[in-house]
Amino acid sequence: MSLNLYHLASLVAPRPDRPLGRVAGDLASAGVPVFPCVPGQKRPLTARGFHDATTDLAQIEQWWTRWPDANLGLPTGAASGVVVVDVDVREHVDGGESMRRALDAGRAGVPVFTVVSPSGGRHGYYPATPGVVQRSWQAARAGVDFRGDGGYIVIPPSHTAAGSYRLATVRQGAAVGIDSDALRDFLDPRPALKPRAADRGMAQSEPGVVVARLAAWVAGLSEGERNRGLFWAACRAAEHDIPPATAVEALGAAASEAGLGPREIATTVRSAYRTTHPTSSPASRTAAPAEASPVRVPVGAGWGLA
Repeated sequence: MSLNLYHLASLVAPRPDRPLGRVAGDLASAGVPVFPCVPGQKRPLTARGFHDATTDLAQIEQWWTRWPDANLGLPTGAASGVVVVDVDVREHVDGGESMRRALDAGRAGVPVFTVVSPSGGRHGYYPATPGVVQRSWQAARAGVDFRGDGGYIVIPPSHTAAGSYRLATVRQGAAVGIDSDALRDFLDPRPALKPRAADRGMAQSEPGVVVARLAAWVAGLSEGERNRGLFWAACRAAEHDIPPATAVEALGAAASEAGLGPREIATTVRSAYRTTHPTSSPASRTAAPAEASPVRVPVGAGWGLA
């Protein structure tokens, strides 16, 4: 059964008498898998990161006895039954405006609840769509990230040096999922290979031919297209089961010609392979009745973007 997001909202609602370890235990008892992150940071403390998330109370107690100030990490996607839209607002990027456009266009609905991050961004929580792989992605130019399969989110009452994660809004009505692919295509349409006759047969080509064609395409990318173009090409390489090392070597050389640095190239290719082949496995989850009554707001104000 899917996770009751209204109950999740009640568990992360601010309560000064509940230390992080107590919240972690309450979440695990409700069937929500969690794992510890470095105190004041978003980096996992365990060796396998979000893959170590569990509802085992003995393990939870051991972790938070060892690290009492550890932040709370929640795996997203099928592992928890939760997906999150991360809206960022910075000097040159307004994810809030991007989400307003998506809402107006019917490409996203109001989340079950939202969380304000220490940086001032918004995290919108939705139920994962049962039986559908919803991979994590980034639409950097739109200021919106999606945390689904292969990802995680830091949840309240965690905190950083800039402040705390805190529950902001809880909408009324039934929990509604989100079409993450439609949202991504609206916010940041993925580039397509030029319609050359040779490219139309790429799906049937040998891996070496595929990676060579992708590399040639990446080398011709112009400024403003380089990052997402490399990400797109690396995803296609992963879909053709081309080894990551081969992709980094071939696509990296092409991306260098296009003006990207080696660290940026490696990070982008790794991200594409993680997105295309997430290795997270579903964890047990149970529905729980809502026990607390967090403050509710009208549906139209659910994102808090007005």
